[in-house]
Amino acid sequence: MDVGEKLKEARLAKDISLDSLQEKTKIQKRYLVAIEEGNFDILPGKFYTRAFIKEYATAVGINPDEIMTDHKEELPATEEENVQYSRIQRTRKESRSDKESRSSSIIPTVTVVLLIIAIIAVAIFFISQSSSPNDGEPVEEENSNDGGMIIDDSGEGDGNGAADDNAEDSEEGTGDGAAEEDEETEENGEVSVEVVEEGTGNSPTSELEVTGAGEEATLILESADDEQNSWLEITGTDDDSLFSGNFDAEASPVEIDLADEESISLNIGNSSAVTISIDGTDIEYPTSAIHQRINLQMNNE
Repeated sequence: MDVGEKLKEARLAKDISLDSLQEKTKIQKRYLVAIEEGNFDILPGKFYTRAFIKEYATAVGINPDEIMTDHKEELPATEEENVQYSRIQRTRKESRSDKESRSSSIIPTVTVVLLIIAIIAVAIFFISQSSSPNDGEPVEEENSNDGGMIIDDSGEGDGNGAADDNAEDSEEGTGDGAAEEDEETEENGEVSVEVVEEGTGNSPTSELEVTGAGEEATLILESADDEQNSWLEITGTDDDSLFSGNFDAEASPVEIDLADEESISLNIGNSSAVTISIDGTDIEYPTSAIHQRINLQMNNE
């Protein structure tokens, strides 16, 4: 008995319909039928064949590890995909380390430049102060009519008054600008994501809480690698299907409007090929599993 017949027999023994199994595993019905009939070419790829069979086995009460071992020769191998996934992870880590190193080398240079500019500014200030006339001394001006001297004693009061007016205007402008900036910050806010429950197993289901997303927030899923693809399914608050099918560079990006959604469920076949963000804030995967389910609870209070 091959693996498909064994799974179908277990499903019928438990009196589980294909529709019920689809709802439980979140795997499309046509893929479940293909597994039972042994038509693995219909499935999205080698990885998905093994992942879907494990999900099927778990749902009908069969140990997924045992069935994968017993029918190892029937199933496609995924060693090449695992090696490629590890290589991608190392590349990302090396890239991140290079960026941090470059940032660290730039900081001392910027600090020295700013220090030199500050020293020059202070020097110019003291030079200008030392070369200006002393306060209170009369300013002599040649009179074209009689050659006498004119003492200008009104400049001090006018200068101070103008300085006071400018200072007052500056304080008012600064205060208004700061108030507007604070108000804008409160309206927009920053999106934060907290892991409420981290899933376990080969295909974990994790719960994440999203706070700070505005009324016009957008969930964006993008392809992380042009050479890889993934199987992606997105459902909304009322289990409405927002996206389902293969996801690659051509389908990227997928943008979901979160205005009317209280929760979003993501079923991602190959997490290494998909990046997730909300309004520019990246969402990290809770685990390192390749196949993951993520439930996003939107908390906008």
